[in-house]
Amino acid sequence: MADPLAALATQLRNIETKTGKTLGQLREVIAQSGLVKHGEVRSMLMERFALGHGDANTLAHAAKAEAPAAGGDDPLDAIYAGAKAGLRPLHDALMAQIDTLGTFEVAPKKTYLSLRRKKQFAMVGPATKEQIEVGLNAKSLPPHARLKALPPGGMCQYAVRLSSATEIDAALLAWIRAAYDASA
Repeated sequence: MADPLAALATQLRNIETKTGKTLGQLREVIAQSGLVKHGEVRSMLMERFALGHGDANTLAHAAKAEAPAAGGDDPLDAIYAGAKAGLRPLHDALMAQIDTLGTFEVAPKKTYLSLRRKKQFAMVGPATKEQIEVGLNAKSLPPHARLKALPPGGMCQYAVRLSSATEIDAALLAWIRAAYDASA
């Protein structure tokens, strides 16, 4: 499985290179700005350092929560906590299959993982305490009873819910492959 913490550390190193400032210096810039709201901090970082939305968003989160930026706990521990803890083995089995597709970045979010190449191709996270949801960015997938088309304008065009590892089958992997290939 791709290591979410390693992906985050790489992204933060790249941000340091882009801005010419260390993470500590960037935290100081944010603190001195007096901005508190996440969106305002993100916008300031985009404007001041010419960062893209994703990098500015990650930096705004890292500035607030020093532990993940400094190599704190596994973000999956928080995503799959409490009643959703039983879904972690299913998540790990799914990610093991997705890892076989090739190189991609894992960007941990608060409630899911964003899987990206040049753009996001999938989102993986718990939908309920009994199901994981896989969001897919693919223009056109053939209709299927398991595949739910989502309304236009969202982060994904399709979603699939999984309750067991037996549902990680050829059909699901083909849909994920289509989204992966389209994100190059």
